[in-house]
Amino acid sequence: MKIQSQVSADEWQTRVDLAACYRMVAHYGWDDLIFTHISARVPGPEHHFLINPYGLLFEEVSASSLVKVDLQGNKVMPSEHDINPAGFTIHSAIHEARADANCVMHLHTNEGVAISSLETGLGPYSQQSLFVLASLSYHDYEGVALNHEEKTRLVTDLGNTNFMILRNHGLLTCAPSIADTFLGMFILQRACEIQLMAQATGEPLIFVSANIVAGMQSQASEVTKAAGGKLAWPGILRKLDRMCPNYKN
Repeated sequence: MKIQSQVSADEWQTRVDLAACYRMVAHYGWDDLIFTHISARVPGPEHHFLINPYGLLFEEVSASSLVKVDLQGNKVMPSEHDINPAGFTIHSAIHEARADANCVMHLHTNEGVAISSLETGLGPYSQQSLFVLASLSYHDYEGVALNHEEKTRLVTDLGNTNFMILRNHGLLTCAPSIADTFLGMFILQRACEIQLMAQATGEPLIFVSANIVAGMQSQASEVTKAAGGKLAWPGILRKLDRMCPNYKN
């Protein structure tokens, strides 16, 4: 029996959007073989969420292959695939603590890990960075995320922010929708790329002034709601329909 016939229309749409998100991460080269994750809450009161099957490349993830689990990591729908326990630790912690975090993306991009290893982290060097700095937190590295006690420290560090740099590890974004989570990561990743390119010139860098940064912090939520992920997401889906329409299978 096809997965689509076994789930609600809302869940199927979430599956399609999440599979699309995985494919776009692969398209941009942000994936790390099978070792990072994007999760999304299943609509409804059950507190279930979808995460990638451990062992599939991001370019192979489809709507039907996503694994549905509860907050304890138990599969709540039959699947031939398992999930990554380290990925589950990070994502379940945020989904449980943040009702607004319907989608959580964690990546190990080269640029993201590089910025995460800098003592100064991400600086106000670009307009992209300002949107991030308006809602950015840091979490210190504690080893591979298998320790469930780390969950409390992780969500405490995250607070109510939507961007996180995990020291010596990578990047994380969360938002109420898959589209907004993807857009957040696009902006964060681009900010990291720009900073490293600028620093690589060896030339003196210009910081955006503190008063502009402060102004952006107060306006960011209004601006991002006005020009959020929903504007770009239909175009992303059209691109995927041209490139690899099997993400909807």
